Amino acid sequence: MRLHGTWFRRNMAEATCDVFLNHRRVDTKRTVVRLLYHHLVKQGVKPFLDTHNMKPGDRLFDNIEKGVLGCKVGVAVFSPRYCDSYFCLHELSLMVESRKRIVPIFYDVKPSQLRVKDNNGWCSELELSRFSLAIEEAKYIVGLSYDSSKGDWSKLVLKASEAIVANLNELEKEKSV
Repeated sequence: MRLHGTWFRRNMAEATCDVFLNHRRVDTKRTVVRLLYHHLVKQGVKPFLDTHNMKPGDRLFDNIEKGVLGCKVGVAVFSPRYCDSYFCLHELSLMVESRKRIVPIFYDVKPSQLRVKDNNGWCSELELSRFSLAIEEAKYIVGLSYDSSKGDWSKLVLKASEAIVANLNELEKEKSV
């Protein structure tokens, strides 16, 4: 089995996307995130969504890191149990630390409600600090708010897609200047 050489380098280099979709699966996957993913694909945008971009045998952290670092824009879909997820917080921290442009969606949660809970041994103190800093930074990025008891998913998907495409266009303009 050969793990180096041209084939390996080529596949490593192709691990880029336009948008990384960061979300808490139990809160949003069967609703807005899946719709947003498909809407972006129809618009010609290349999104990264774990369930669509990874396959059995892939190394989870390697693929997540490639997706985050290879994207142009990150979308963080904050939800009531978002801060309970090590993976959500890790992905958000990578986006913040790599200075990605982030489009927050506050889904059934207000920015002021986002807090990394006390460490019950599920991560190190260093990671806890890193996660808290990322959440604090994300709270102060202008985003979209959505209340699932009153809102219309299609309107949220449309607004989110427009915001994502606008950010991608701005980045392209900045790059060409």
